[in-house]
Amino acid sequence: MTLDEMQSNVDTWINTIGVRYFSEMTNLAILMEEVGELSRLMARTYGDQSFKKNEMGKDIPSEIGDILFVLTCLANQMGISLKDCMQKTLDKNTKRDSQRHRENPKLNH
Repeated sequence: MTLDEMQSNVDTWINTIGVRYFSEMTNLAILMEEVGELSRLMARTYGDQSFKKNEMGKDIPSEIGDILFVLTCLANQMGISLKDCMQKTLDKNTKRDSQRHRENPKLNH
């Protein structure tokens, strides 16, 4: 699925199943909540914390999907193309970091 298709699919879902978009501020709060859920799983999967019994069965791909869904809702509401955002970010990072990481001794081991 392309980013354009993802935006269209989310918009269709919102307008047929979700009834309407939540407000931008509500979606921002939901996005922060979803990022927190991913952070919690990452801390327990790759960090030093252990899982509580009620946390078993949650998975990282599901949380990443939730984040993408809400982020796509926000982009749709604001008329922002995720494809354009990603291209601008890749261009910016390429210009800024074209040699930086190659020259970083911490990355060359």
